Amino acid sequence: MDSKLQIISGAHRGRKLYLPTGARPTQNMARVALFNMLASILPNNEKLVIWDAFAGSGAFGLEFLSRVPSAKVIFSDIAPDTVNKNLRAIGTAATVKQTDAIAAVAQFGADADVIFIDPPYSDPTLGARFVRKLTPIAKAGAILIWEFEKVNGAPEISEKWEILRDKTYGRARFLILRRTAQ
Repeated sequence: MDSKLQIISGAHRGRKLYLPTGARPTQNMARVALFNMLASILPNNEKLVIWDAFAGSGAFGLEFLSRVPSAKVIFSDIAPDTVNKNLRAIGTAATVKQTDAIAAVAQFGADADVIFIDPPYSDPTLGARFVRKLTPIAKAGAILIWEFEKVNGAPEISEKWEILRDKTYGRARFLILRRTAQ
C-alpha cells in the first residue's frame, strides 16, 4: 500500500489506510487538529454514535473507532468498498451503508451525536443540501464537522447551529457546529 494516510491515535495507531481511486482524504495533520478540538467539545461518553456521511476511505470514522472502540460508527458512501477493506484490515466491524449521504439523513441523522461531512469538492452545493436536510432532525447538542474547499467561501449556516470552531488547513476549511435546542 502506497498511502500516507493513516490512523493517528488509539488502538490502531499507525495503521495505513487504503484510499479509493481519485480520493481527496482529510489529511493526517488536519485530523489530528480536529480530534484535539473535539476533545474539549464532546461529552465524556463512550456510547457516542458517529456518522461518517461521505466516508470515502472512512478515515474519520476509523480514527474514532481506534480512539473510542465502544463508539457506534456508521459509514455511508455511494461506493463503500474502500471503507469495508479498511475495516477488514484493522479487524473491526461497523455499520456500512452503500447510499448517497443525503438519502441517508432520515435514517442516521436523528441518532448521531457526531456527524462528519466531507462531500466531494467538485460539487460545492452538496454539503449545504445535506445540512439543510439534517437541520430539522438533528438532536440538540449534535456536533457537525463540515469540511469544504476554502475557495468556495463560508456556506450559509442556519441559526439552529452554533459555530464552535472555524479552521483552515491547506485548501480545506472546517466548521465545527453544534445543534442548538431551538
